[in-house]
Amino acid sequence: MKARLGLALPRSLSLAISLATASLWHRRKVLALVCLTLTLSVTLLLGIQYLRTDVKQSFTSTISDTDLIVGARSGQINLLLYTVFHIGDATNNIRWSTFQDLQQDTRIDWLIPVSLGDSYKGFRVVGTDKGFEDHFRFGRGQPLKLANGQWFDGVFDVVLGATVARTLNHAVDDRIILSHGGGRTSFSNHKDTPFTVTGILEATGTPVDQAVYISLQSMTAMHVGWESGVAIPGRTITPEQAESRDLTPNAITAVFAGLDRKILTFRVQRDLNQYTGEPLSAILPGVALSELWRLMSQFERALLAITGFVVITSLIGLIAVLLTLQTQRAHEIAILRATGASPGLIASLYVIECLALAVAACLISLALSAVAVSILSPWLLTQYGVQIQLRALNAEEWGLLGSVPLAAMLVALVPAFSAWRQSRLQGFGNPGES
Repeated sequence: MKARLGLALPRSLSLAISLATASLWHRRKVLALVCLTLTLSVTLLLGIQYLRTDVKQSFTSTISDTDLIVGARSGQINLLLYTVFHIGDATNNIRWSTFQDLQQDTRIDWLIPVSLGDSYKGFRVVGTDKGFEDHFRFGRGQPLKLANGQWFDGVFDVVLGATVARTLNHAVDDRIILSHGGGRTSFSNHKDTPFTVTGILEATGTPVDQAVYISLQSMTAMHVGWESGVAIPGRTITPEQAESRDLTPNAITAVFAGLDRKILTFRVQRDLNQYTGEPLSAILPGVALSELWRLMSQFERALLAITGFVVITSLIGLIAVLLTLQTQRAHEIAILRATGASPGLIASLYVIECLALAVAACLISLALSAVAVSILSPWLLTQYGVQIQLRALNAEEWGLLGSVPLAAMLVALVPAFSAWRQSRLQGFGNPGES
């Protein structure tokens, strides 16, 4: 008897799949619309999760291979915001002599000085040196690359981020005039010291794209003769005069540091936080980025939850369609019962149909997502600075995708139970069957 039961179960399942396939094909026009709705919902759910993962990776990799960021005494989020994201202003500058002391520290392999305070049509101006090109990394240790031209060499050379160049339609050899102060609108311009665009950086998907880069000497030169944010007539210098002057800065805003031995990071951080020359803060950029993302994560979780409700709504729509079609299948159910089909077999048809539609929607969603990422990723990078790339799904994304067929099986129990009850009331077959 057990042998007969073991043979009967696969035969019954095979029959159920065959009948469900025929039923799906017979109602393909109506169910195709349901599948399309579910596909779009799953694509949205998968796309949001995929984007969350890549944006988080891009965000936490805004700056990489930099062990410490050193600035005036401040909170780590504030220091991170104005040095890396160019948001807000520094509480104070640090003296040039302090930077020179850091250069003498044998534990430090390289330093990138950063000087902020000016802008160009709403984009931050960053004063730095050749170390920025040589040592600054983003993403997974990717270096900066020039799309056109070369890095600044002269006093009044400027390199533009990709977003700046695209938004303002600039090219190499253009002449630009920088503004005093970091605001989007400024009435104090450095008209006496125009700059020449010598290079344009490739898009990185980071705040690097939204900044203008000049040398520290340039930053000093264009502020000669300025007091309290105002140019004193007759005291500013021309580009020709700047070439013969000592343009060593008195102060800078912050320093990016890379250590020779990573194991010494916490010791160097503690020493810098206890520096006696002036009050300093040394932060770990990775820790600060993670803390900042944690503060922002509530919003992207809410977005994912809203998308999940969209999928649930689509599944509820699937139930409504199947229940509506059930009245049209009364004759079909009667024939199946007359030929010996059990109520359980008839109920299983609805579960199999829902599962098949959900699996088809997931497979189509995977294909659509792959095509969309391949096509849109270069455009998103250049237009919006969002860096995403085609990759294998992670465990969380596979889990979300797998939850859709499981949810479809659960919602299918509603029309399945209704069909099971209806088929039993028709009274065909054996009285004890289920």
